[in-house]
Amino acid sequence: MGAVVLIATLDTKGPEVAYLRDRLASLGVDTFVIDSGILGEPVDITPDISHGELARRGGMTLDELQHAGTRGRAVEIMRTLVTDLVREKFALGEVVGGISVGGVGSVMGAAAIQVLPVGVPKIVVAPTASGHHEFAPYVGTKDVMVVHSIVDILGLNPISTTVFDNVAAAMLGMLRAGHPLGPPSADTRYVATTMLGNTTHAVEAMKARLAELGYETVVFHSNGVGGPAMEELAAAGQFVGVIDYTTNEITDPLTGGIHNGGPNRLRVVGELGLPQVVVPGCIDFSVFAAGQIPSALAGRPVYDHNPEYALVRTPEDEMRQIGRIFADRLNSATGPVRVVVPTRGLSIPSTPDGPFWNPAADAAFLEEVRANIRPDIPVETIDLHINDPELGRHVAELFSTILDSTRPKEALA
Repeated sequence: MGAVVLIATLDTKGPEVAYLRDRLASLGVDTFVIDSGILGEPVDITPDISHGELARRGGMTLDELQHAGTRGRAVEIMRTLVTDLVREKFALGEVVGGISVGGVGSVMGAAAIQVLPVGVPKIVVAPTASGHHEFAPYVGTKDVMVVHSIVDILGLNPISTTVFDNVAAAMLGMLRAGHPLGPPSADTRYVATTMLGNTTHAVEAMKARLAELGYETVVFHSNGVGGPAMEELAAAGQFVGVIDYTTNEITDPLTGGIHNGGPNRLRVVGELGLPQVVVPGCIDFSVFAAGQIPSALAGRPVYDHNPEYALVRTPEDEMRQIGRIFADRLNSATGPVRVVVPTRGLSIPSTPDGPFWNPAADAAFLEEVRANIRPDIPVETIDLHINDPELGRHVAELFSTILDSTRPKEALA
C-alpha cells in the first residue's frame, strides 16, 4: 500500500501537520509530507520533500523561486511543482490518497490532490472552507471532501485536534472501505448526459428510453462543473458516447454567470471521437446568485429559479455569438455528431406566456449555427419544447441509431 500525501506550508502549519501525520501513523496509514511553503523554513517537522527540493525539480533554486516576481507568481510556480510531484508519485503507485491543510495556502495542495482520480481519497482542511469564500478551488471537478477546520490552523487545541482526529479517521475509512473508479464493465454501455432543473423531465424520459435500448445513463448537473467533469471522465474512457442535452455552460462566460464551463466546454468529447447528440438546452439564460445580477445586465428579463439563483435571458446579439461558439466547438469533432434544436423554447421560462419567450433570438442562434457548422454535421429542428419528454425520447433513439451505425456488424449480430 502506498502513502497518503500531506501538503501544507510548513513554516506556518508545521506542528499541526506533524500531529495529523502522527495520528494517521497511529492508525496504520503511511504518509508522505510535502512542504509547499515558499518563504520560511518548516517548524517542528521534517518534510519528506522540502520546498528547496521542489524548486530544484523546477530547475531553479529556492531563492530564485522566492524572487520569481510577485507573490502570486511564486505561488503559481509552487502549485505546479507540487501538482506535478503528486501526479508522478501516483503514477508510480506511491500515493493512495491526499490531504491538503491550511488557510489560503490550502488551495495549492487542493490543486495537487485534484489530479488523483475519482474514488482516490482526497481531503482539504481549511478555515476558509466555510462557504464565505470561493469554493471551486478546493474541489475542481473531483470528489474532494472539504472539512471546515472551525478554528484557524495555528496551534493545537481540543477543537483543532478533534477535527484532525476525524480527518485521519475519514481517510482511514475511505482507504479501507472505498475504492477508485474502475473502468466500465464490458457488458455495460454508459452514456453521459447533462441536465438542469429546466430540462429534468426531458432527461428523465431520455434516460428511461435509453434503458429500454440497452444503455445506462450517467447524469451531470451543468452548473459550470458538471460539464467539464463529464468531459474529463469521457476522456478517461467511462462512456460509449454523450448526449449533451443542456449546454448552458457556454453562455455564462459571456456575462460573468456562475455556470461557466470554461473555454473548452463542448469541444472535448468531439475531439475524443465519441458519438454525440448535442442539444442547446438552457443556452438562453445565464445564472447568478440571487441579488447579484450585474448592473450591466439591467433591463434583461429575469426569472427567479429559486431563492438562491436567478436566471437572466440572453438577448439576440449574444444568441448569435453563442451560435457561432456552439458551431465552432462542434466543428473540431472527429466522431459522429448530430445537433437537435427544439423550436418551442430552450428553457422553462421560454414559452409563449413566459418571460423568456423570444423566438427571434432563438432563430438567430439557429441561423448562426447553420451558417458556421461543418456541412457534414446534421442540424435537425423539432417542434417541441426543450423539457418535453417526447424530445428526450427522440434524442435517445437518435443516439442509439448513431451508435449502432458506428459499431462493427459482428457486434450487432
